[in-house]
Amino acid sequence: MGHREDLLEGAKKCLVEKGFGRTTARDIVNASGANLASIGYHYGSKDALLAQAFIALAEEWGDAFSPDVTGDGGSLDRFRSVWEGILSQQERFAPMWAASMEVALSRDRMPELRAMLAASEGEGRSGLISLFTGIPEEDLSADDLRTLGALYQAMLTGVMLQWQFDPATAATAADLTEGLRRLATALTPKP
Repeated sequence: MGHREDLLEGAKKCLVEKGFGRTTARDIVNASGANLASIGYHYGSKDALLAQAFIALAEEWGDAFSPDVTGDGGSLDRFRSVWEGILSQQERFAPMWAASMEVALSRDRMPELRAMLAASEGEGRSGLISLFTGIPEEDLSADDLRTLGALYQAMLTGVMLQWQFDPATAATAADLTEGLRRLATALTPKP
């Protein structure tokens, strides 16, 4: 690996161990074995590097369970399968979710970082839609991302927040699936 890759791996390690706010450029350098100037050269800034590290962790999260998803796209079986996959990786990726909550709750303390992560929202939304529906990401419209993607993202963020607070009482895949089934039934007009 070169300095660029070493920095990314070091930044991912720091995010998991320290989060965004407590990670310094020197922490990343120490974790990566690269030099301080290489952060600016390869990524422009520490925050840009941390944003890329977070995106890489999010991709690893999705790759960790995506191949095991079963059920027809858009079905309750698929909905449950996706949630089972997500929750099976909860403990492993809990630090990544904690870091994301840190940025979300930082308000104006990390504006550059928030802007960088917000710019990647569309990619995250398209990945979620594809997971739950089976529709290839390249076939999704901007309207799909704005509506369905936002809904899946809101659900994911809410469930991850529940797990951060108290895993013992957080929703399970079965709970979420039954909740969705009940909601669909309630929204279906009665003949």
